[in-house]
Amino acid sequence: MAKLIGNAPNQVPTNADLGSMAFEDRKNYATVNSSIHQPFRNLIINGDMSIAQRGTSVTGITSPGYHSLDRFNMNAYNIASAVYTMEQSTDAPIGFYNSLKLTPTTANGTQDANEQFNIEQYIEAQNIYNLDFYTATADSVTISFYIKTNNTGTYPISLKLSDNNSISSNTATRLYRTTYTVNSADTWERKTVTLQLDTSTSETRPTGNNFGMSVLFWFGAGSSRDGGTANTWEGNGNNCTLADNLNFLGNTSNEVYLTGVQIEKGTSASDFEFLPYDVNLQRCQRYYTMIASGTNKLVALGGAYSTNNAFFIYYPKVNFRATPSIDVSGGSNYFLLIGHASSSSVNDFFLEGQTTNEIVRMANVANFSGTTGSVYFIQTNNANAYVALEAEL
Repeated sequence: MAKLIGNAPNQVPTNADLGSMAFEDRKNYATVNSSIHQPFRNLIINGDMSIAQRGTSVTGITSPGYHSLDRFNMNAYNIASAVYTMEQSTDAPIGFYNSLKLTPTTANGTQDANEQFNIEQYIEAQNIYNLDFYTATADSVTISFYIKTNNTGTYPISLKLSDNNSISSNTATRLYRTTYTVNSADTWERKTVTLQLDTSTSETRPTGNNFGMSVLFWFGAGSSRDGGTANTWEGNGNNCTLADNLNFLGNTSNEVYLTGVQIEKGTSASDFEFLPYDVNLQRCQRYYTMIASGTNKLVALGGAYSTNNAFFIYYPKVNFRATPSIDVSGGSNYFLLIGHASSSSVNDFFLEGQTTNEIVRMANVANFSGTTGSVYFIQTNNANAYVALEAEL
């Protein structure tokens, strides 16, 4: 605790003293001009890899998308016959408990020239309002992270900025390509990358809950993906800046671990900003909420408004970023509707009347014969059953 100064030892300060007291420890005192201890300075969500609502280990992956760790999307395109695993690992550097681990389980053989294999996190535009860019005096940001892999060498990293709220059009995004070096195999290393944001004044700044910024960690890239100019902002393309030919999926002995991912305003990296688990979870649930998974778990409550129709209302734990869609597992008798001495199979899930904070109806029921006005609930009926709502960028 910092010591009060300006009074003799053991002297009780008077009211007159209080207005002029100073703190001995000014080094760690947060000011307007210092972001070192400002809360929520990290633009990345779940950078400590503590949240994995979709599952702590997902195997047999052959496609892009969100698979395990929340907020980290896999861009896996043109990966031939490769199969990979994404998991939440407990192999982590000192001070951390979890990391994101990637492992090929089936090698891609001959690498496709257009292969793209990278991890990306999208950031909402309204979460980067404190950053100045698309001005001549744009701010700088520092990206820091911990990485461990069996392959040393130079790896690409990219930062994207939206110029019209879109992530689907290559012409709608600005891209900065650079690299970092892994020096020692199978060793946790902390890396930092500092860059100035785009100083172009002809672009349109993104707003609201749309895409604003993203960071990409490249681990696989075919020969046709070796393009773009290093250390400069230019129009987006599906290329990275390569110093080494990346073929992570080419050998099942390869593995990479990533954690402590942070993006903050300024030209230096501060210590990783840890958030309480519940706060971290709620931030992830804005984009993806697992309602129920496993056997005998409550999905939703509702009631019969006629003898053969029921409705169910679900109130999300947090407001979604946008109107959500449903993510549900499929299988015979995966879900049951139970109530008033009856049990029916739920054969189809859908959303109706949904907003960012309310779902009015979310299921059809097969062969339902109920009592008007009676209460019913849906529950899972299989270990592989799950229902989730998604509003990812």
